[in-house]
Amino acid sequence: MKKVVIALSVLALLTSCVSKKKYTALEAKNKETQDLLNTATVKLNACLEEKAGLSARVEGLKEHNQTLINTSKEMTILTTKGAENIEKALESIKEKDLKISRMQDALTKKDSVTLAVVTSLKSAVGLNDPDIEINVEKGVVFISIADKLLFKSGSYNVTDKAKAVLAKVAKVVNDKPDFECMVEGHTDNVPYIGNNILLDNWDLSVKRSTSIVRVLTNELGVKPEQLIAAGRSSYIPLVDNSSAENRARNRRTRIVVLPKIDQFYDMVEKEMKKQK
Repeated sequence: MKKVVIALSVLALLTSCVSKKKYTALEAKNKETQDLLNTATVKLNACLEEKAGLSARVEGLKEHNQTLINTSKEMTILTTKGAENIEKALESIKEKDLKISRMQDALTKKDSVTLAVVTSLKSAVGLNDPDIEINVEKGVVFISIADKLLFKSGSYNVTDKAKAVLAKVAKVVNDKPDFECMVEGHTDNVPYIGNNILLDNWDLSVKRSTSIVRVLTNELGVKPEQLIAAGRSSYIPLVDNSSAENRARNRRTRIVVLPKIDQFYDMVEKEMKKQK
């Protein structure tokens, strides 16, 4: 019996030792598996984070790409509008250049007409009289006649000698119905002693102008609508009034011959129509 008990005890002891080894091995295996699982979990989480980052980057790239597409469309629209604006600007420049060219043509024609008027006046009036000047200033023709040819001192009655000169001027003016003539009276700076009719140099200069206008219209056939009467008194002198000779130069009547403004614009318009 004692031997049986001993034998059973040894058997139980052996059985117990084998189970502990297996348990230890299983425990080690379990730990290894757990470590692998933990490593895999870490890698999985890293992959998930990387995936999330890549997904966010993809979304960002999509948004950026859409922005570029929208910008490209806007740029295309802007480029198209810019091209249209440039084309309009070029057309506007061309139109302005054409208008300038037409205006220059009209001015050239006006200058030609002005030159013809000067030639006609110089031919009609003559060039040998020092008391008559015919010149062009800024495209305007003017005839300056010394007062000693037109009036007696302090008078506004036109002399017979003056009428002979004015008749030559009237002939040229009558040949140019599209022109106007402004008759300007000028005095020196010596104060005019007024009377019941004239008060000062202003009155004298205007009265001399209207006297010449009446001779041109009433006696020489110039149309009244072509004439303008003006008085400048002593305020536009040719030279200073420091001597009798200079004062004599300043006492004058100036007849300004110029195209009517509406006729000038008609001339420009005709030139423009020719270019169309």
